[in-house]
Amino acid sequence: MSALLRALNTPRRREILRLVWGGERSAGEIHASFGDVTFGAISQHLRVLEEAGLVASRSEGRHRYYRAQKQELGPLAEWLESMWDSALGRLALEAELEAARRGPRPRRRRTATKKTSTERRRTR
Repeated sequence: MSALLRALNTPRRREILRLVWGGERSAGEIHASFGDVTFGAISQHLRVLEEAGLVASRSEGRHRYYRAQKQELGPLAEWLESMWDSALGRLALEAELEAARRGPRPRRRRTATKKTSTERRRTR
């Protein structure tokens, strides 16, 4: 169960799972859905999902096709479907994807406060 939850930990993997939930998609189609992510990154996410048993793949020529393994999620499947169906869930996913795209926020630098003329005279 912990491998399954780790696989669902990132918003991109949840979005990939949503894309293949309704039917089979090629890796190229999945990649095209993410404008700001490399094909290699999508491939790594797909590998994590496949190792967790959440997606299955098949090869056809030079292409790989992925589909969701809904039965592996058990009761989480219903929760994911309800999240994907709700407008609030879609908004939360968009916010998570945007935050992941931007990376961590930079820390604010502390600025030294200006010393008054009286304070400057005391330090001399």
